Amino acid sequence: MTKSNLFRNIIKPFLSSSNKESQEEDLGKIAAHDQKVFNFETLVSATRNFHPDNKLGQGGFGPVFKGKLDSGEEIAVKKLAQTSHQGKREFVNEAKLLARVQHRNVVSLLGYCVSPEKLLVYEYVPNESLDKLLFKSRTRDTLDWKRRYDIISGVAKGLLYLHEDAHDCIIHRDIKASNILLDENWVPKIADFGMAKLYPEDQTHVNTRIAGTNGYMAPEYVMHGNLSIKADVYSFGVVVLELISGQKNYTFDLDPECQNLLEWAYKMYKKGEGLEILEPVLASTANPDQVATCIKIGLLCAQFNHHRRPMMNRVVLMLSRKPGTLDEPTEPGYLGSRHRRSRGPATSSSSDGMSRGSNSQSRSTSTTTAATATTTAPHTPRRHASSTSVPHRRRLGSTSAGPVSDPYGKRPMRE
Repeated sequence: MTKSNLFRNIIKPFLSSSNKESQEEDLGKIAAHDQKVFNFETLVSATRNFHPDNKLGQGGFGPVFKGKLDSGEEIAVKKLAQTSHQGKREFVNEAKLLARVQHRNVVSLLGYCVSPEKLLVYEYVPNESLDKLLFKSRTRDTLDWKRRYDIISGVAKGLLYLHEDAHDCIIHRDIKASNILLDENWVPKIADFGMAKLYPEDQTHVNTRIAGTNGYMAPEYVMHGNLSIKADVYSFGVVVLELISGQKNYTFDLDPECQNLLEWAYKMYKKGEGLEILEPVLASTANPDQVATCIKIGLLCAQFNHHRRPMMNRVVLMLSRKPGTLDEPTEPGYLGSRHRRSRGPATSSSSDGMSRGSNSQSRSTSTTTAATATTTAPHTPRRHASSTSVPHRRRLGSTSAGPVSDPYGKRPMRE
């Protein structure tokens, strides 16, 4: 059986007669070189029959279990939730996208099983997800400033690869702390591609449902479905500020005058006290210049006006060397914010909004939703290489359909 035929087996149970040929052809074209089909009994044995003690977490379409093959290799097995129609689509989507993705900062798909249950098999990442360390008081000091800075840099490189260096432009759509895994060397790996979108080179627009997680979705996307790579840039900006502050954007309550982390970070920055958002546990290990740069990068990426957000190649460049002057960030976009489109070029500053103190505020959290606001018109994103220019990417379309419920209770979606 050829590798293309193996991938066709993944989607046979899910295809209707109307779209079967096109989806089979699509999967066949992107068949991976090094993947394999796993026997179901092998994965049952490896995970001790999917024992609850081996459960690592809940993925986009079902639970994820740790396993160990007879060879001694450790794996992570994602199991399709049998009752989820949405999960079936995510299963196929993740297999399609990860089949051809190979990057140090993107989780590797090793193979799959299609019968009697649908399973995806990944490399095992021993330090699990970023959120499990970052937002718990007993583990957050594991992440000193150097590790957090390396995580920021690694995720930026992973996104740059997905947006510009992969075979086709891939927009993840759900970048957040729980979808960033850390390996034994604390190298970050972007995971959970069930919501991701792939755009072939000849495609100029796409109509897509809205999917993502509250607090991480860009304003122009959640309000009007205007999807572009700048949506991932916005989510990245949120994650950067979460790594610096140790606070979740959508459960922020340190300042009663601020709805969320983004608003607070911008407020402190404008007061000239940007470094005050640094989590106290980092005070002894932090490099103030790096912290100041990362705060500014986070605010630039989370700007309401998506035209002002930097491309990921620019972000990687800013992180890889002393950036000199950076654009002055404008207001971020979030639920309840009221913005007017600013006119004229942004001013530049290398250290404006930053003080050299450390934050001594106590940390606490409570639930509040931080999502988005009114948006600007769609634009046509450009695809840039790190050192050379390349043709325009596509304008990404929108949908006007109404929202539908999400089986996992956390992703507002439209069909």
